[in-house]
Amino acid sequence: MTPVAGVDEQELDSVVDADDVLDDDLADDDLVDEDEDELDEEVDDEDEVDDELADEDEDEDEADDEEADLSSLEEEGDIAADYIEGLLDIADLDGDIDMDVEGDRAVVSVVGATLDELVGDDGEVLEALQELTRLAVHRKTGMRARLMLDVGGFRARRRAELAELGRSVAAEVERTGEPKKLQAMSPFERKIIHDAVALAGLRSESEGEEPHRRVVVFPAK
Repeated sequence: MTPVAGVDEQELDSVVDADDVLDDDLADDDLVDEDEDELDEEVDDEDEVDDELADEDEDEDEADDEEADLSSLEEEGDIAADYIEGLLDIADLDGDIDMDVEGDRAVVSVVGATLDELVGDDGEVLEALQELTRLAVHRKTGMRARLMLDVGGFRARRRAELAELGRSVAAEVERTGEPKKLQAMSPFERKIIHDAVALAGLRSESEGEEPHRRVVVFPAK
């Protein structure tokens, strides 16, 4: 009977050992699950941090681009101002030069009492002077310049006149239902007309070749 008892004890020990192993395995599985949960949480946290950093980087990139654009426009304005100042000295003309940035372009203004010769009839001389100034900026920067040059407040007055003309023509076309062609204008002048017509709810197009390109105003469809 003793051997039998020994066998039973061994078998019992084996059963106990198997249960212990099973418990250990289950404990290990629980630990693995906890580790995986913690790892998933850490990964999620890292992803959130990465997303936040990415958003911050994008915001910083946009801010850097805006600063770079503003800086380049200010540089254009400085170059243009120096060029115009040189022309004024050569022509022995007096004038104060102001530089500003409006939207996506630099604006250089010359203010003085005797600057009609720099404007010309209907701003023709001013347009030519503006193109020369843009070329001077392009030569320095290697980039195409879109700066605007104003002399003696001519463009400001012209803008008001053309805006009123655009509204008047739009009202006429709306009343008659017939398209109307305007006289040839510069790109600066045509844009003011287009904007005024669009605000009135009508449409307009430019036709022809420079320097005879003009605006045609059409009834609303």
